[in-house]
Amino acid sequence: MNSVARLVVIGTLAAVVACGQAPPAAEPPAAAAPANAQAASSDRATPGYNNKIPDKIMTPDKIETRIGSLDFIDGRPSDATAEKAYDFIDLSRGVETFVNGIPATSIEGMRLGFVDLGVTSFNQILIFDKLMDSNSLFLTGNTETVYASTFLDLKKDGPMVVEVPPRTGPGTVDDAFFRFVVDMGGPGPDRGAGGKYLILPPDYAGTLNGPIGGLAQVVDGQQYFVAKSPSYVNWLVLRGFLVDGKPDAAAEMFKNGLKVYPLSQAAKPPAMEFISASGKVFNTIHANDFEFYEELHTVIEREPVAMPDAELRGLFASVGIQKGRPFAPDARMKKILTEAVAIGNATVRATMFRPRLGDAAVYPKSAWTYTFVGGSHEWLGADQGSRYLDARALFFYQATVNTPAMVLKMVGLGSQYVYAARDTQGNYLDGAKNYKLNIPANAPAKDFWSVVVYDPQTRSELQTSQPFPSKNSRRDKLITNADGSVDLYFGPTAPAGKEANWTQTVSGKGWFAYFRLYGPLEPWFDKTWRPGEIELVK
Repeated sequence: MNSVARLVVIGTLAAVVACGQAPPAAEPPAAAAPANAQAASSDRATPGYNNKIPDKIMTPDKIETRIGSLDFIDGRPSDATAEKAYDFIDLSRGVETFVNGIPATSIEGMRLGFVDLGVTSFNQILIFDKLMDSNSLFLTGNTETVYASTFLDLKKDGPMVVEVPPRTGPGTVDDAFFRFVVDMGGPGPDRGAGGKYLILPPDYAGTLNGPIGGLAQVVDGQQYFVAKSPSYVNWLVLRGFLVDGKPDAAAEMFKNGLKVYPLSQAAKPPAMEFISASGKVFNTIHANDFEFYEELHTVIEREPVAMPDAELRGLFASVGIQKGRPFAPDARMKKILTEAVAIGNATVRATMFRPRLGDAAVYPKSAWTYTFVGGSHEWLGADQGSRYLDARALFFYQATVNTPAMVLKMVGLGSQYVYAARDTQGNYLDGAKNYKLNIPANAPAKDFWSVVVYDPQTRSELQTSQPFPSKNSRRDKLITNADGSVDLYFGPTAPAGKEANWTQTVSGKGWFAYFRLYGPLEPWFDKTWRPGEIELVK
């Protein structure tokens, strides 16, 4: 305030006093709150607090749950409650490790089975030159193509070359977590013309580009389809089609034309050795007991740290499976994991045989079920790409070979598989009963269709007096109906006059069936053609 303004204010106050008036009174102070207001607020406060605490963030002193009564002392768990909680979380993580670790143990179980038959090197090929029969414990293997297969060890041998001969059917390389690396043969980039493939290890740091699915590139003057795998161990599986209903031509094609060798030995590849697996008794299926976790630990220990993503690594580590550390659970944890694997096994069996996935059924009110539920070989859902976990478990508990060629619409190429475990009444298929399945005329397969019967315990071919529990439109001389359709029969004994169309089942055992189309055509994809349902014959 300047001096002139100060004088004006003083003069005004003096005039007011001279007139006998009092100066304006100051504003009265705000009224004090009633004495009982604070008490009223206290009445609404949660005991032990100054204010009301929302019930939703509080923990009661006792909660009844499926794992028993949980007791707390002002939110702090009692010793017994803490023990129950830790037992439960260890159990649940053990279950989740089983469900989510199946892809890795399935590949490992197969590798061990190959070793049992003498396949210990890249140039040793396990070949089903007389087809795969029911002696082999092999997840839903087929009886109508010649398999030629081996394992690649990119850590030991470095970049690997696979030369596939012309006319090779569907072929695939999958990594150690059963993820797709590249297709070969008919659905591969060579489109059945044959060619050289180069599989790079995960730690390859050279100039080649190796995208998943492969990319044609020139290396040392030769064209290769190059793909880089996320893992060291990889499974190579090729299929050859029957000629005149016989496997001989396909077997010779592989024996004369298939070569596998390190790129470093391209100038002088080692000789190939073909080991016949037809008729052999061996197991390629992962364990369903505590040994499962040991199989998984073997994979995690051998492969690069980043092979499973960080979330899965954390899950596996929570039950003691971690790279660089021994898997040595104490007595308590071993007991919990033994129970967890039993619950996990029940969970995936429920998912497979009683699926609750909304998009599992191929047709409304049908028993036919997709093997690749959700339409993605990566099990990525339409909702922003989240992982379709139950669909992945459904597939890998019963099947092998992960490739987009079994999912995508590839008219005339690849293959399509569906399965059924129930009859038209919704009952499980019973080996003591008789059933019929109609395959309508003009089945949409460029190559052929087949129906194979499997054992629900092993998910392998059903073992009966028939070594090949299947029917195949190319191999078998099936009786055809007047309308061009084919009726297939299943039961302990053949119906009179229908022996050619009959597949044997076993009293006291269940079964389920796969329907396969090789070279599926448009009517399959648009669903203008569909197989019949499996009907009980009384």
